[in-house]
Amino acid sequence: MEKKVRQVFVQGAIQPDFIANSIAKHQSKTQIGAHDIFLGQVRADTIDGKTVGAIEYTAYEEMANLKFHEIKEQTFEKFDITCMHIYHSLGRVNVGEICLFVFVSSPHRKTAFDALQFVVEAIKAEVPVFGKELFEDDSYQWKVNT
Repeated sequence: MEKKVRQVFVQGAIQPDFIANSIAKHQSKTQIGAHDIFLGQVRADTIDGKTVGAIEYTAYEEMANLKFHEIKEQTFEKFDITCMHIYHSLGRVNVGEICLFVFVSSPHRKTAFDALQFVVEAIKAEVPVFGKELFEDDSYQWKVNT
């Protein structure tokens, strides 16, 4: 049986109304008692005297979507969660905008908290997404995940 691998990537910043609509769609799922949400936001870091104005995200999409799928499967095996959604930006995301949206739902809050932390750490460690930090002076450097 072939795996159903969802497209995780969205072009540009993840918009607040998209996040709100994602949450609203879960109101009919009455077995859910808790949602935990992680929103990754682009920071205006100052590095060597230069300030980040945006990050441009690129990825090996097929490989990255497969890795996101594997993380999702591991999370469902490890935790009693009801559902989970992951969205990551591609392209330019300006400082202050959202680049990663992870949404975990469970009957109980502790499970949602633990599952979300597991997912976010796995994404940072395992998914081949690359960020080019674009400085305000038009120079850039490749971001290192921490």
